[in-house]
Amino acid sequence: MNICVVGSGYVGLVSGACFAHLGNRVICVDNDESKIKTLKKGAIPIYEPGLAELVKRNYKELRLSFTSNLKQAVKSSEVIFICVGTPPRDNGEADLSFIEHVARDIALYMPSYRLIIEKSTVPVNTGEWIEHTVKLFNKRNIKFDVASNPEFLREGSAIEDFMHPDRVVIGVKSKKASDILTELYKPLDAPIVITDIKSAELIKHASNSFLATKISFINSIANICDKVGADISEVAKGMGLDKRIGEKFLNAGIGFGGFCFPKDLAAFVMISEKVGYNFGILKEVQKVNDGQRTVLVKKIEGLLWNLPKKTIGILGLSFKPDTDDIRYAPALDIISELLKEGVNIKAYDPQGMPKVKRVLKNEIKFCKDAYSVAEKSDCLVIVTEWNEFKELDFKKIKKLMHQPVIVDGRNIYDPAEMKRLGFRYVGIGRR
Repeated sequence: MNICVVGSGYVGLVSGACFAHLGNRVICVDNDESKIKTLKKGAIPIYEPGLAELVKRNYKELRLSFTSNLKQAVKSSEVIFICVGTPPRDNGEADLSFIEHVARDIALYMPSYRLIIEKSTVPVNTGEWIEHTVKLFNKRNIKFDVASNPEFLREGSAIEDFMHPDRVVIGVKSKKASDILTELYKPLDAPIVITDIKSAELIKHASNSFLATKISFINSIANICDKVGADISEVAKGMGLDKRIGEKFLNAGIGFGGFCFPKDLAAFVMISEKVGYNFGILKEVQKVNDGQRTVLVKKIEGLLWNLPKKTIGILGLSFKPDTDDIRYAPALDIISELLKEGVNIKAYDPQGMPKVKRVLKNEIKFCKDAYSVAEKSDCLVIVTEWNEFKELDFKKIKKLMHQPVIVDGRNIYDPAEMKRLGFRYVGIGRR
């Protein structure tokens, strides 16, 4: 198929490269000229395992191209995916102005039938607004369809998630739209859920909000474990073996970050309020998640007594491993709280440092590796569970540190082993 993907961020670039890999001709469009120039040179503006190779291969084989010319892309593509940003406004509501602008331009440029698909995470009823906008600016009354095809890509494993999805959700109003999207996703051999557009839009927000709820629930249980002397790893294991619950997303820690969960949670709360429903559970999920950062800082303070002028090493800055994304990263909140206490901070992350440097500039010291962070530090804090942090030489770490203190915000170490090595160690809900 001839496909246009509008927006070349995490979702658009991964989706475009994967559609091209499946044998389609894909044009990725972005209004950021510098990003398009970067992509044409074979460089990738984001870090995602396997993406650079996938983009280069399909670009070289002429299945994938990049442009800032939306008009030309719309004219040569029957299927158009909208993957532009929907950033949160101050009240948590999604800003859909980019969606509106793209829908208007598509209406002006399309020469014949087009299938317009919202892939960005959007509030329910957005499909209706896209259809309304296209009709308004579609002066030649060209036939078109609008569909919803929410993405379920996890940063760090986005290509795997695209190529081997649990399900593909398609919200449509016509058989033609259903047939096109079913044929497009047929090579993936995955279950396809075909529903109406509003239900498809709700599935994305409902899914992310449920997973966020599961994380905040287990973090709340971990906080109780800390108070009564139980072990959250054992509690989570006992819960997760129940098939009705499942073991995934039961890893206690300092809470979720990234652009999806916090943004989608806030947006869903606003969506609910707009239709007259008070989604109190989700408000509490937000509250618990925000509070986990403070829980970690209190643990550091409990081990170091007075924080001012102490040196604290932060291992991990991106919101999760295998990505350079620092949007809503817990590390930024934790660093902010620690700086207010007058501490000196050293930090290292395999991929996230360039972006954090633009945010924090000279407020903290950036190091070349975990051992440089440990040197003369009073405490090491694990914030992101990168694999390389699980394989450190702790005998060397202990010799480098001013005090052998570790606060494990992701529970990646065995408490008994850390204590055997001579560390004062605390995790989240561990004994």
